[in-house]
Amino acid sequence: MRIAIGSDHAGYALKSLLADHLASAGHEILDLGTDAADVSVDYPLYGHAVAVTVAEGRAERGVCVCGTGIGIGIAANKVPGIRAAVVHDSTTGALARSHNDANVVCLGARTTGPAEAVDAVDAFFSTEFAGGRHQRRIDQIAGYDAGLGAVPASRT
Repeated sequence: MRIAIGSDHAGYALKSLLADHLASAGHEILDLGTDAADVSVDYPLYGHAVAVTVAEGRAERGVCVCGTGIGIGIAANKVPGIRAAVVHDSTTGALARSHNDANVVCLGARTTGPAEAVDAVDAFFSTEFAGGRHQRRIDQIAGYDAGLGAVPASRT
């Protein structure tokens, strides 16, 4: 799988670790930066770059890392078609895929340890979307992306 990955300075070390881990698992990595931890950069630039790369189909999925995963995830979610999820462990990594069909996973280098981050990313990339009742929710989100709003769903 081709994976776009990006981080700010706070997430640089964890991004590098995850990129190496994913490459060793056979994935093709598109590293969109940043390239150092010692120069302060703005996370929205990197979240947006990853999201656009995924939305345009140049990568199948994305990984974003900043201090908490929150800011870079907010930036990524501004791109239509992106469902970026902040995850902390293997459970949230798997649920982001199975329930939310997330296509970008976001992690916090200051909130999630390296081993937990690897477990979360492995769960994210090994889990398929469950579909079923979750599909109508994804369709509602797609309606918002398209500026159409969401059709109220039944409670089933």
